[in-house]
Amino acid sequence: MAYKKTEQYDEDVTAGLIKTYKESIDLLGEDSEREGLLKTPERMAKAMQFLTQGYQLDAHAILESAKFHEDVNEMVIVKDIELYSMCEHHMLPFYGKAHIAYIPNGYITGLSKIARVVDVYSRRLQVQERLTHQILDAIKDTLNPQGVAVVIEASHLCMMMRGVQKQNSVTTTSAFSGQFEKNETRSEFMKLISATLH
Repeated sequence: MAYKKTEQYDEDVTAGLIKTYKESIDLLGEDSEREGLLKTPERMAKAMQFLTQGYQLDAHAILESAKFHEDVNEMVIVKDIELYSMCEHHMLPFYGKAHIAYIPNGYITGLSKIARVVDVYSRRLQVQERLTHQILDAIKDTLNPQGVAVVIEASHLCMMMRGVQKQNSVTTTSAFSGQFEKNETRSEFMKLISATLH
């Protein structure tokens, strides 16, 4: 029995991207008809749709799908959430980790939903600064917590592979709301995401 991989992609989008990527390969001086590149435009078309699938997802709906009433008001932290995104300036990847905390105000959400919110916004053409704030705003608007904190650490291939070519550089962005605007709460969060507790 032959191997068959099933994935679903928009046929019109795929066809348009295949044509564009085929032309791009030829413009770069390659032969899009040679054996090794024959299926490359199709693979690129599907890869880009996968890498930008966040446009089809709703972060608020994801959080609402596992929103529970709970009388707790201690900090909830999900740290070291892997993220992969695409720099909108160069269409090159950036990747790293997100550390997210919120202080409930009557409602909590499933822990996996926090990670899914990261995917919703990272699987788009992005800048790290906006990504950080979009994650914070989605949690703040849906759960109405006492505060939200988001810190992202990422390496950008647009800085590593081209331009200044600094392979060891890491960019850190942060956003805080509510209780996390207070130095004491923010310091506790920063200490906890830096600690090795397990």
